[in-house]
Amino acid sequence: MFSLKGKSAIITGGGSGIGKAMSILFAAQGAHVHILELSSESGASVANEISSANGKASVHACDVADQAKVVSLFKEIGKIDILVNNAGIAHVGKADNTAAEDFDRVYNVNVKGAYNCLFAAIPLMKQNGGGVILNLASIAAVVGLSDRFAYSMSKGAIYAMTLSVAKDYLADNIRCNSISPARVHTPFVDGFIAKNYPGREDEMFEKLSKSQPIGRMAKPAEVASMALYLCSDEAGFLTGCDYPVDGGFIKLNT
Repeated sequence: MFSLKGKSAIITGGGSGIGKAMSILFAAQGAHVHILELSSESGASVANEISSANGKASVHACDVADQAKVVSLFKEIGKIDILVNNAGIAHVGKADNTAAEDFDRVYNVNVKGAYNCLFAAIPLMKQNGGGVILNLASIAAVVGLSDRFAYSMSKGAIYAMTLSVAKDYLADNIRCNSISPARVHTPFVDGFIAKNYPGREDEMFEKLSKSQPIGRMAKPAEVASMALYLCSDEAGFLTGCDYPVDGGFIKLNT
């Protein structure tokens, strides 16, 4: 089950964190994984790990905020069966203390970056008879999180774009879903805590872990497992849905 043999999968931000876990798992299930990162060096170690396990992986240097670059690269790749819009950045701030340049930076990567990949991939999927798109949203799309104004904006947009794409391309055999993780323990999270809460790292890690009713952060592999299912043929009847991987955060955190 859940074989991706013979499929070509693009994973943006596939060189670290959740993206790394998805890249490794998708390759293990037979996909040729195309890892998109700002620099090819960022995804090289993941590609080497995949190759060492007899999997197929290619690394592409690409700024997802640059539409011309994305379109050119996707045309070069050609056959795209799966697109995972995973690349994203975070920001701490409220509406009245989020600088315009920070708002634009989050928008350009998280929202415009996903749009650029959709813009480039969908015509190729239509030519190939269909495909699967998975967007990484967040619990921030559907619940209020303190000090996450710009980030929440971007993930709300991802959620809405998922529904729109799923609706518009039903006749083209293109499925589109999203995953909304709660907090996931990645090197990004460790760096985020160190940057924003210096001297309080252990305290904040414990606090953020306990904010999930299940009592811990998710593991990247747990999110990747959901991603694999949604991108596999076994999920062929699923489109236009968001799937929380949140340790009970949305429904049980009352």
